[in-house]
Amino acid sequence: MKTIYTTPILREVLSLIARLILRLIGWKVTGETPQYKKYILIAAPHTSNWDFIFMLLVVLSRKMDARWMGKQQLFRPPFHGVMKWLGGIPIERSKTNNTVDSMVNAFQSAPTLTLLITPEGTRSKVKEWKTGFYRIANSAEVPIVLGFIDASTKSCGFGDTFHPSGDIDNDMLAIKANYKNKSGICD
Repeated sequence: MKTIYTTPILREVLSLIARLILRLIGWKVTGETPQYKKYILIAAPHTSNWDFIFMLLVVLSRKMDARWMGKQQLFRPPFHGVMKWLGGIPIERSKTNNTVDSMVNAFQSAPTLTLLITPEGTRSKVKEWKTGFYRIANSAEVPIVLGFIDASTKSCGFGDTFHPSGDIDNDMLAIKANYKNKSGICD
């Protein structure tokens, strides 16, 4: 499950462009780039499309080969090729597709995989996060890296790493606690 932008020259160019964009708009990337072979990178809060774009800029700036899931409507022409090229995996959200099982299988069959997910599942403020990212990580036995966007400090990047225990209720509370002082672009 490699993205197309893995050629060394193109990866360097995209990294340079992403770093330049972030610098021009006054944002900084913080935290160490995860070194795990397989993990889920969550991006929160997700209050607008811009939050995801910032996290994608983080991934590109750090020359990471990450995949991300997006609603199928994002993959319509003329954007289909670009979205897949940037690592997108189209998801049909209107019906049950065993997405969790598909992603667990992807983790089990790939030697390396970084999967970027927005746990809120929407671009507006929500009380409850979707738990698919947690269920994928727990079943695939991969860690969850707590990626973040914080408009109040104009920073985005990588926070702590969380290892699921199987106790979804307590684990979700612990994960969400890491974001209590973070604000998305439209908070």
